[in-house]
Formats: sequence, C-alpha cells, structure tokens
Amino acid sequence: MEALGIGQLAKRGGVGIDTVRYYERNGLLTPHTRLASGYRRYSEIELARLRFIRRAQALGFTLKEIKELLALSAQRDV
Repeated sequence: MEALGIGQLAKRGGVGIDTVRYYERNGLLTPHTRLASGYRRYSEIELARLRFIRRAQALGFTLKEIKELLALSAQRDV
C-alpha cells in the first residue's frame, strides 16, 4: 500500500490541499498515519473516500449528508 502525502492525495483527488485540511477538520477524512515530523500520510482508502466525497457533492449532497453516509458505511463495515 502506497502512503501518500497531503499534496499527492489532493492532486490525485482533484482538490486543493486546503480542501483536504477542511475535510479533516470537519471529520470527513482522517490521515492513515502521521510521521514524527507531523506530516500526514494517507492510504488508498482515504483517496477513495476523498473521491466519494467529491462525487457525492457533484450529485448535490451537502457535507453534513455525506458525513452521515460515511458514518453509515463505517457501521456496516463493523
């Protein structure tokens, strides 16, 4: 599994770095890990989640609704 930096994640997800940080602050994304230096590292799972968020927004879902959908998905995975 490839670990992505925030810039790589943003580029591959088609968003800006500030958007990734915004999604983190709002509980939509979580870094897979952080290095000792504090740098965020993301996995392909977070990239898929970011792409899902963007597609859901394009379909007209609000961030609150998307967060609820992600929570439902997480419950299903347990």
